[in-house]
Parts: sequence; structure tokens; C-alpha cells
Amino acid sequence: MFDVLVYLYENYWRPDACPDHDQLTRKLSAVGFESDDIEEALSWLDGLAGMAESCTQPQAATSMRVYTAAERELLGDASIGFISFLEGAGVLPPLMREMVVDRATAIGRVPLELEDLKIIVLMVFWSLGEEPDALILDELFVDDEERIIH
Repeated sequence: MFDVLVYLYENYWRPDACPDHDQLTRKLSAVGFESDDIEEALSWLDGLAGMAESCTQPQAATSMRVYTAAERELLGDASIGFISFLEGAGVLPPLMREMVVDRATAIGRVPLELEDLKIIVLMVFWSLGEEPDALILDELFVDDEERIIH
């Protein structure tokens, strides 16, 4: 499923640039994605689109997030730490954080891999028509092993 999401991010500037589900399913099948992965990704994106539509409310400047035991188990320490890093850097406001947590919960894999969480964060930005700044994109795309330390 995550490969489908990355493909959509790389090939469509915004969600509204994507064709309808039927045409998109055909395109994704033609590229070589499995039908189960396509269905799972499109269903997941429908949930994300629903949340993005409801993001018209003004956002609180600050909030504190207390994760439930189930969320901590699902996300794991690395993912929660990464979310906290993004919040601390000022690039993930509370409403977007909640979108990330909701969409991570919708995956249902325990624990969620950090690389998968990064794709979820990227898709939340994408769904809202926002692009993270270059340093955050670097955090989302570059593996720790490939990072050059100065």
C-alpha cells in the first residue's frame, strides 16, 4: 500500500489532480500495483480526504498530546519521537498531528515502521495541499544510513 501512496505523491501534485477512483485504479494496475494494495491505498486515502475536508477549523497554537496505551503500542517509540520532533520544529501543528495519528491507526500494523509513518506524514501534507520545507522533506526521504554528517 505504501508504494502506491508514494507513487501518487510523486506523480500527482495534489489529490484533486488525481483521476476518479476507477480511472486511477486502471492506471495503477497498468503500472504494476496489485489490486489489493490499490484498494487498500484508495480506501486509506478516502479517510484522509475526509479528515482534510474537516480541517477548516482554526487550529490551536499549542496543545499537548497524551498517547493511549494502544496508540503507543501501534506507533512505537521511534514514531512518537518523530512526531514530537516535527511538532517541536513547528512544522506539524496539532490538527495535522491528529491526522497523522488517525491515519497511522487506520493502518493497524503493530508497531508501525518509522519509514511508513514518514509516508503518512508526507501524505497528510499532500492532502492539505502543503509542501513541507526542504529540511523536513530531507527528514522524510533520506535514510539515516545515507545521511552525511558534517
